[in-house]
Amino acid sequence: MSFSYWFVLNSWSLQDLIHSLSLVAIPFTLSWYLSKEYAFTSKDLAKKLEENLQLSEEKQQILATQNETLEKQVTERTFALNNSLENLKATQAQLIQSEKMASLGELTAGIAHEIQNPLNFVNNFSEVTEELVEELEEEGKKGQGKRDKELEKELISDIKDNLKKINHHGNRASSIVKGMLEHSRASPGKKELTDINALADEYLKLSYHGLRAKDSNFNSTIETHFDENLPKIAVVPQDFGRVLLNIINNAFYVVKDVLNPLVGISTKLIDNNVVICIKDNGAGMNEATKVKIFQPFFTTKPTGKGTGLGLSLAYDIVKAHGGEITVESKEKVGTEFIIKLPIS
Repeated sequence: MSFSYWFVLNSWSLQDLIHSLSLVAIPFTLSWYLSKEYAFTSKDLAKKLEENLQLSEEKQQILATQNETLEKQVTERTFALNNSLENLKATQAQLIQSEKMASLGELTAGIAHEIQNPLNFVNNFSEVTEELVEELEEEGKKGQGKRDKELEKELISDIKDNLKKINHHGNRASSIVKGMLEHSRASPGKKELTDINALADEYLKLSYHGLRAKDSNFNSTIETHFDENLPKIAVVPQDFGRVLLNIINNAFYVVKDVLNPLVGISTKLIDNNVVICIKDNGAGMNEATKVKIFQPFFTTKPTGKGTGLGLSLAYDIVKAHGGEITVESKEKVGTEFIIKLPIS
C-alpha cells in the first residue's frame, strides 16, 4: 500500500472521527452551557425570590401597622360618634320636650278661656239655686194653710235642674283640666274609645281661644262639618289631641295676615276609615315645602317661632295609631291636612 493511498484512506477516517466527535461534543457543550445558564438563572431567581419575600414581609409589616392605625382611628371615631349620637338624642329629647311645652302653653291659654265658661255657669247657677233655696225656706215658714204647694214643687224642680247643670258644667271643667294634665304628661297613654268629633271641636276651640289670648286682635271664621254617624275609635286622646292642636295652631298661624281668614275642620267615614280634614285659606305651600313638611326640624316659621317638630310629632303619632297623614296645598289658595284613622 502506497503512502498516498494510506493517507487518503486514513484521512477519511480522521474526518469521520472528527465528525463523530463533533456530534458528541456539541450536545455536551450545549448541555454544559444550559446547565450553567440554569444554575445562573436559578441563582438569580432565588435572589429575586428572597428579595420579593423580604419586600412582602416589609409590606406585611407596613399593612399591619396601617391596620393597627386604622383600627385605632375607627375605635376613636366610633367613640366620638357614639358620644355625638348620645348628645344628639339628648338634644332631640330637649327639643321635643320644648315643643310639648310650647304647645302646652298655647293649650293652657285656650283652657283658661274655655274653663271660664263652665265655671261661670257653676257660679251663676249656684247663686240662683241659693236664692231658690231661700225662697223655698220662706215658703216653708208659712202656715199650713198659707203655703203654696205648687210654688214649692216648682222651686224644688228648679233647684234639681240647677244642680244637674252645676254638675254638668263642673264635670266639663274637670274634663278640661284632665285633658291639660294628660297633654303635659310624658308617660305613654292608653288607647280609649274616643268621640273624634268632640275631640276635634274641643281642640279647635282651645287653639282659637289660646291664640286670641295672646293676640286680642286676631279673628278668624271657623267652619265645622262633623259626621254625626262617626263611630268612636280607639286612640290615645292626649296624643291625638296634640296632633289636632299642632295642625290647627299652624292653620290659624298662616291665616293671621289673610284678608278673610278661614279655618275649617270636617270629619267623615270613608271605607272603614275616619277621615279628618283641617284646611285653611293661607298662603299655601310650594312642592319643595310639601316634600319636607313632615321632616323633623323643618319649619317655615321665622327663627324663634317654631322648632320644626310639631308636624313631625303629629306624623309619628298618626303612624303609631296605624293611620296616615297627607297634605294638599296650592300657593295663594290654601292648605289641607288629611288624617285617616282605621276604625278597628
